[in-house]
Amino acid sequence: MTDITAYIPQRAPFVMVDDVLEANEKVSKTSFEIKEGNLFVQDGVFTTPGLVENMAQTVAAGAGYNAQQKGKDVSVGYIGALKNLKIDKLPKVGDTIETQVEFIHFIANVHVVQATVFNNAEPIAGCEMKIFVQP
Repeated sequence: MTDITAYIPQRAPFVMVDDVLEANEKVSKTSFEIKEGNLFVQDGVFTTPGLVENMAQTVAAGAGYNAQQKGKDVSVGYIGALKNLKIDKLPKVGDTIETQVEFIHFIANVHVVQATVFNNAEPIAGCEMKIFVQP
C-alpha cells in the first residue's frame, strides 16, 4: 500500500482513499476500506457525503500521482459541481470499495470527470463532477 497522502492534500481524519490502483491521463482508480469511526460512517453505513468525497479524492489521487511522476507539486482541487448523482447502495463497515474516475476533459483549471464507485465489482454510486484545480 502506498502513502496516499503523498498524492492528495487531505489529511486524517478526512482521507477517503487508501491506495491508488491505476493512474494515467485518462483514468484514476483507488480503493478504500470502510472502517468504524470514519467521519462519514453512520449506523455502520458509509453515507452519501463520504462517497462523494471518495470520488473527489480519487480525482485528486490520480492527478497527484501523475504530477509526481512528472516531478511537479500536487495541486489542490475543490468540488465545483455534481451532476446526475446516483446512489444505488451504501457500503457498510468492513467493505472495500473501488472507485474509477474517467477524465472527460480539462478546460483551464477545471477537470470534468465521470466517477463510479464499485463494491464487489457491482456499481453502487456515480456522478459527473467538475473539480476546480487551484493554479
